[in-house]
Amino acid sequence: MATRNQVPAVSEGDIIGWQEAGTLWGLFCERVRRSPHAIGYREYDPGAGKWGEHTWCSIATRVDRIRSAFASEGLTPGDHIAVLLPNGIDWVSFDLAAHGSGLVVIGLYPHDTAASNAAILGHSDARLVLLDKETRWRSLLAFHSQFPLLRYVWIRDAESDPPSLPTGATLRSFVNVLENQWSQPLCHRAVPRDTATLIYTSGTTGRPKGVMLSHFALLWNAATPGEVIPPRSDDVFLSVLPLAHAFARTADYYLPMMGGCTVAYARSPKELREDFSAIRPTVLFGVPFLFDQLAGAILRKVEGSFTKHGLLRLAAFVGWQLFRIAQRRGNLGPVGRLLLSLFKRSVAVPVLAAFGGRLRVVVSGGAPLDQGVAQLLIGLGLPLVEGYGLTEAGPVVAVNALDDNLPGSVGRPLRGVEVKLGLEGELLVRSPSMMTGYWKDDAETMRALSPNGWLSTGDLAEIKDGHIYIRGRLKYAIVLSIGEKINPNVVEAEITCDPLFEQAMVIGNRRPYLVALIVLNTLKWKSFAERNRITPEEPNQHASKAAILGRLTRCLSHLPWFAQIRAVHLTLTPWTVEAGLLTPTLKSKRDALQQKFAKEIEALYPKR
Repeated sequence: MATRNQVPAVSEGDIIGWQEAGTLWGLFCERVRRSPHAIGYREYDPGAGKWGEHTWCSIATRVDRIRSAFASEGLTPGDHIAVLLPNGIDWVSFDLAAHGSGLVVIGLYPHDTAASNAAILGHSDARLVLLDKETRWRSLLAFHSQFPLLRYVWIRDAESDPPSLPTGATLRSFVNVLENQWSQPLCHRAVPRDTATLIYTSGTTGRPKGVMLSHFALLWNAATPGEVIPPRSDDVFLSVLPLAHAFARTADYYLPMMGGCTVAYARSPKELREDFSAIRPTVLFGVPFLFDQLAGAILRKVEGSFTKHGLLRLAAFVGWQLFRIAQRRGNLGPVGRLLLSLFKRSVAVPVLAAFGGRLRVVVSGGAPLDQGVAQLLIGLGLPLVEGYGLTEAGPVVAVNALDDNLPGSVGRPLRGVEVKLGLEGELLVRSPSMMTGYWKDDAETMRALSPNGWLSTGDLAEIKDGHIYIRGRLKYAIVLSIGEKINPNVVEAEITCDPLFEQAMVIGNRRPYLVALIVLNTLKWKSFAERNRITPEEPNQHASKAAILGRLTRCLSHLPWFAQIRAVHLTLTPWTVEAGLLTPTLKSKRDALQQKFAKEIEALYPKR
């Protein structure tokens, strides 16, 4: 067992402690009281073509109007309501108004499928949903029988009330909802242990489950990582993770509210570079996919120039070595200090300038971070740390500190969090911010939580010198028919280190050898095909597969013989959320992929 040994949290300066806040509504009210005219949020206004600023006082006015609207719709404390919007002021205001009215919030992913969102609307017993546009509602209508309890649909981007359709739900323009509110806001004083939200898990191998998290769980889990990396009142967070995600909810929303920070909402992945320049953030939370893209963008700048590429790699190597020395608190010596000074001036400053030039901390979570990407970005000066959590734990379990950063590990457990390993090496967690259970699923709750509060994470792990190392998913472990055991996550990570391979899934349970489904990078595949005299339009011809298998052999040469790939099926079509092959958090849905490619997989195991 290992725990983070730290002193208790102390509220300093403008930081609001979880004890003082009590509930999420209490946190918001205290922030408005302390900082009424401070800028809480920045959001891009497409109509004006510029970034708008919102003070805590102006947000409070909007929140009160929404609370009045809840009262006029006859909602009562304990009712469930849903929000299906991109990140922004409306998402936050809706959520805060709900907490001030004793309602339970369900966040839905805008880029998830209509079928998935409809299923969650029904399972969660949502009575009201706020959507972004009328076309979104029409996409849900095909599944309206799944959510019979839904009574109110508010549509943000509609200028007038759309015509109601025969579903039993009343449609209203959000503009009209807010303009016509003169009633007394619905008021309910929640207590810390009341359920604040249902956050649905991503469902990589089955249907999503609604995780019930209390006000206390969310506040404690926002505050405690803040002891490791404290927020500052002058911090500017750039929010890129969807607020329906537990990690974004605590790290990009409640934590900066505690610290009196400003949050700016990124527009889209295509405009992220412009957003970095405009916002100049000091704090960024993301998932590995984001950092893969950032590393790729840096490498593409030197593509085609052997000299520039070599210098970039050399700079990253030197920066990485200096980072390792600093983390061991070793003495750099005069030569090391000179190198560090030159490195910061010539490499780190220009790289960080692409991210706005002010980043003081960057956190990756949600999935394992590729270590090649981590070494490149850290080596080039990005203050990047990795953490670990899961929705059921509130979500954060562990995080590296800036001065105790061990890439490859997910850090030490938070103060007050206990961890240990189960019989098969599964990580077990006990945390003050644990879920109260799964909504309408007592059997799954009993399976996940032991009577004495230990959560089965399903993750294989090691604990060394207090640091946690995640080694893959227990349920994904492949046992070949020859008796050898393989962690497919390790093999897949090695495959996708090669820029030719965009996505990969390894298969082989109860089979004699491993095979892989691989999505090729279109541009790099064309270059590869030309060099190898292969027809690029036919990736699954014999010559293509032979060339790819040769490349995979080189990629995986350091792994055991039984972890080598013996056959492949190649595609140029990416796996997407819309196709039902990725979760909203961009994890592969293994069951869905195996079902879609069942014939192709069988063909990779010829009958004898």
